[in-house]
Amino acid sequence: MTRRVFVTRPVPDAPLRRLAETARVDLWDDDSPPPHADLIARCANTDAVISMVSDRFDATTIEQLPRLQIISNFAVGLDNIDLAAATKAGIAVGHTPGVLAETTADLAFALLMATARRVAEGDRFVRAGRWKTWTPRLMLGRDIYAATLGIVGWGEIGQAVARRAVGFGMRILYAAHQSSRVRSFTIPAPPATPVDLGELLASSDFISINVPLTAQTRHMISDHQFALMKRDAILINTARGAVIDQEALVTALKLERIAGAGLDVTEVEPIGADHPLLHFPNVVVTPHIGSASHATRVKMAEVAVQNVLDVLAGGLPGRCANPTVVLRGAKA
Repeated sequence: MTRRVFVTRPVPDAPLRRLAETARVDLWDDDSPPPHADLIARCANTDAVISMVSDRFDATTIEQLPRLQIISNFAVGLDNIDLAAATKAGIAVGHTPGVLAETTADLAFALLMATARRVAEGDRFVRAGRWKTWTPRLMLGRDIYAATLGIVGWGEIGQAVARRAVGFGMRILYAAHQSSRVRSFTIPAPPATPVDLGELLASSDFISINVPLTAQTRHMISDHQFALMKRDAILINTARGAVIDQEALVTALKLERIAGAGLDVTEVEPIGADHPLLHFPNVVVTPHIGSASHATRVKMAEVAVQNVLDVLAGGLPGRCANPTVVLRGAKA
């Protein structure tokens, strides 16, 4: 029987050509996600799916996919997949850790710098024809050098952000979280001080969110946490939007409880063009592009494809999020 793989969005071609040597590849050739009904229909008679973070595989969806053996998520995060339901159904869940931490950390630090030094605001200022002369009071921002950086989550990406901060002479604090996935690092962990979350929030000039979205981390930054922060603190989020209570963030910005935010993710994506967050000049928002470099997206595709090939060959994916799963159809 011909093995079938559904790919829910265009990804780099070379890994897909490799996959096509083994299986029939059905590609959703559109940057917009397939409607959920189409997702179910395409996956119902499919052995494997390469999914994106916007593709929902909840328990109800998984029940309707009797042939599926692997969901290979084109991401590190797994908040779009009911891991317990997949495991119960005998479906392996693959993901792409180990290839995107440095690229995502680059963007986290870019957001930190852009927000602190008002880069996006300055660009809009110039384009609007408002730049008339040099003046000592124009576009005053925040110093990054020797400031305190608090990192929430001490996994791959959190440590990669910290390594960048070392070059700026920053004091680094971190609050580890049980949901952070710490892998083996070839680069030594940067010097940093472990503290609890409350101390981190109260002490940090910049706060970087680097935890996965789970039931425990959803809205872990809300009104109480904003009240602990310095009034001149800047919050950076390249993790998942729902880790921050977005309404509480809007309130904190309105009341000037914090000095600004740099966000690559929002609670609902895409964020509406009329959302209150987009009216604050001290907020920089990018469209979930943390891993969006040419080289990293190719690496992610290679890992996602290899996860599928591993399962089609009768094993578990090399990067498996539910290693205790017994694949449906596997011999006892």
